[in-house]
Amino acid sequence: MLRSPLALWCAFLLVHGWILVVGVWWKPSETFWDIDLYRWWVWQGLHQGVWPVLDGPWVYPVGALVPMLAAGVGGTGYGHGYALAWTLWLTAFNAAGVLALLHAPRVVGHRRVARTQAGAWWWIAFIALLGPVAIGRLDGAVAPLVVGALVLALRHPAVASALLTFGAWVKVAPGALLLPLFLVVRRKAEVVAAAATVSAVVVLGVAAGGGAAHLTSFLDQQDGRGLQIEAVGATPWVLASTWRPDLRIELNAELVTWEVHGTGTQAVADALGALFYLGLAAAAVLLWWCARRLGDRLWNDATVRAQVLLRGALLVSLLLIVLNKVGSPQYVGWIAPPVAVALALRLPRWRTTAWLVAGIAGVTQLVFPWGYADITGGGTGMVLVLAARNVALVVLTVLVVRDLVRDVRTAAPARAVPAEPRPEAQVS
Repeated sequence: MLRSPLALWCAFLLVHGWILVVGVWWKPSETFWDIDLYRWWVWQGLHQGVWPVLDGPWVYPVGALVPMLAAGVGGTGYGHGYALAWTLWLTAFNAAGVLALLHAPRVVGHRRVARTQAGAWWWIAFIALLGPVAIGRLDGAVAPLVVGALVLALRHPAVASALLTFGAWVKVAPGALLLPLFLVVRRKAEVVAAAATVSAVVVLGVAAGGGAAHLTSFLDQQDGRGLQIEAVGATPWVLASTWRPDLRIELNAELVTWEVHGTGTQAVADALGALFYLGLAAAAVLLWWCARRLGDRLWNDATVRAQVLLRGALLVSLLLIVLNKVGSPQYVGWIAPPVAVALALRLPRWRTTAWLVAGIAGVTQLVFPWGYADITGGGTGMVLVLAARNVALVVLTVLVVRDLVRDVRTAAPARAVPAEPRPEAQVS
């Protein structure tokens, strides 16, 4: 029954329909509050001529206006129209992602790999487990874009680079996946050229609109943030806040985020700002070592290349979460595309990773939105659940590094052993 395409698409619609009901009608203020902020920005632009980036600094890259404007077809006034249009658009985007997963072996060129629904089923389950935040944030708009880019990466690196670069101009994180893409393809110039072309179009468009001064304002907006309670690095302080009065969980009203404040929190936030880039540099060195160790095997074996690409993409995505002082719940959506594509390609040794990522998604939904009020109110039970989720993210990161090194050592060609010299022929 589960192999039936009808069953798969019914499950897809059921999951997205449930999120639509929860986010649009049942609990919009608890789950979809960011979408109302998107609506407000679009209303200001359409009715007052004041656009983010073009007329002032913004917390997001300018490309975020694209999905926000698309949802404007539902109306930008009060009511359910905008949120309904947003959800329907993202449902259509996710449907495109499912199609990419179903046809992944053919697109990649693995003619001997039979098509499977495993990746598509897993991705639908992941969205259900992560819950409303998988749809109700900008990150949900770029997730299917990343799925498509990873499916296309090995045969069409320029297209993949363009998709990831555009995704980065929407929500930054997809841009980090250019690193493993660059290292596992031969045609590196195409990756650079495609990324540069997309960025040039964006920069020129913003400059023409008079917003050049605010083009990178989204980077400055992050500098003043404190240690958000969901961040992995905040875990000891959030736990301690349940009994220590000098540690306080407070709302950052400007950014609408909850942060922990008190002894040592600012130092941790500053340290994470440095570790964030050091971690990405370490990932780059590890992936470079993988490519060198594999040698020609990287170029001659599509399965090996796909393993390095997808494990590298997962590692980079995890580091963006684990070393981040923000750590919003929707960030968990960043780690889903590499897993879904790996399952769609029937790559070996991904089952444990898939189960762990799915579990992290389910616990994240338990934390947000259902248990969030308990955490901000200092409840011990949900704080322990959040801490367990954060420990699982660290464990997953370690496992991905281990699996990446193991895959490379298993696949790397053995050192050549000199052949014994053949005996000279005797002359009679």
